[in-house]
Amino acid sequence: MYLITGAVAGVMAGLLGIGGGFVIVPALVFLLPQFGVDSAIVMHVAVGTSLATIVVTASSSLWAHHKRQGVNWVMFRRLSPGIVVGALLSGWLADQLATQWLALIFGCGAMLMSLQIALAQQPQPRAQPPSFITQSLVATLFGSASGLVGIGGGSLVVPYLHYLGERMTVCIGTAASCGLPLALAGSISFAWAGSDAPVPQFSLGYIYLPAFLGIIIASTATAPLGAKLAHVLPAPLLKKIFAVFLAIVGAQIIIKSFG
Repeated sequence: MYLITGAVAGVMAGLLGIGGGFVIVPALVFLLPQFGVDSAIVMHVAVGTSLATIVVTASSSLWAHHKRQGVNWVMFRRLSPGIVVGALLSGWLADQLATQWLALIFGCGAMLMSLQIALAQQPQPRAQPPSFITQSLVATLFGSASGLVGIGGGSLVVPYLHYLGERMTVCIGTAASCGLPLALAGSISFAWAGSDAPVPQFSLGYIYLPAFLGIIIASTATAPLGAKLAHVLPAPLLKKIFAVFLAIVGAQIIIKSFG
């Protein structure tokens, strides 16, 4: 099951630049209780483990997009510092919340982002980009929000770059690249925050290592396939796939936690 989860997450990471978290977190919420993870922290472990896997998946996805000239490295350098700061805060923030609140934040955020992507028109490129301070604040918010729910940040970075007038394929490639520093900082934060939690054996804080290893074995292999599809499929189709996917997983995680 971890291998299947990783394979699907890898394709989605490369295809949509989302790091795979919107696949991994719901799957782990279902799987982890079967391995003795306490329901009170299942969402925390799912999020922390998801972030750890995204470190590896994003690296593979980043390289695949870079080879196809699908990464805006200038924007990557502008956003990365703020994203890292926000992601470092995410583990502490998550540790203050009950698992149901994390699930609600995750699900609502996914469905709202689905609507934003589905309804937005292709914007005209802005004459001037936002200021450095504005972009840093936005990036910090993205890092905190993405780290809090275990995603690579693509669900936020993609529409943001799309709003700035960037091509969809470059939005996806740049978002995949931003997922690497975000996931690395978020993983460190969740490992530290869960150091004194009642986690199962073979865990590093809120990171469950057996799930981590099973997922990355498959996701690393399939992420380049997703990146290749992102540069073949038309942009309107990518937007529809992205919107439908976010809506489904958002509803799924809320039903799972509150049903």
